Amino acid sequence: MKKWFYPLGLVTLLGFTTLYITFTSEEMVQLDRKMNELLNGNQFIAPFHYLGEPKFIVIMMLILFAYLWIHSKNYRGMLFGLFTVGVGNVLNQLLKKWVQRARPDIPNQLESFSFPSGHAMVGLLYVFTIAYFLAEHQSNKKIRVLLWIGALLLAILIGLSRIAESRHFATDVLAGWMAGYTWFVFVALWYESRKNNFKKNID
Repeated sequence: MKKWFYPLGLVTLLGFTTLYITFTSEEMVQLDRKMNELLNGNQFIAPFHYLGEPKFIVIMMLILFAYLWIHSKNYRGMLFGLFTVGVGNVLNQLLKKWVQRARPDIPNQLESFSFPSGHAMVGLLYVFTIAYFLAEHQSNKKIRVLLWIGALLLAILIGLSRIAESRHFATDVLAGWMAGYTWFVFVALWYESRKNNFKKNID
């Protein structure tokens, strides 16, 4: 990963903390209302929620694990995926129970808590994890850039789909992206430090 990816993780941690403190403020309530008016019922964005469903994420991660095993026997990389997505999902559930924010008031609404959005957080974690390892094994710089751009767009669309369907407030989604990226950077730092230590020991 580029070096500037890491301090950005600190920025997103501060952003998440700010949202947690201010999501009930008038400014944030207005943001939620405006984003709902802008995206509610958007038929292009809404279907992207399927890419953030648990079953789909499990399938994609199993494919990634098979790729890592067949391509390079990268067991540490498989552990990376378990940490980012598996532990990340647990963190999301813990954060929701801690904050206990109710979801938007619509008929047949989900009963779980709302802040931060699981689709936004875990969706970002799994698409970034896939992009990370595909880019790691790609020598062409342009393709690496395209992989990351694609991952970013998918993460954005998965998160926005929850606003389009009124399953989450915009601040839930923003918090999910920020918490997800912060956790991703934390795990990436662990992974790359372990990888560098392994290389030093071999040398």
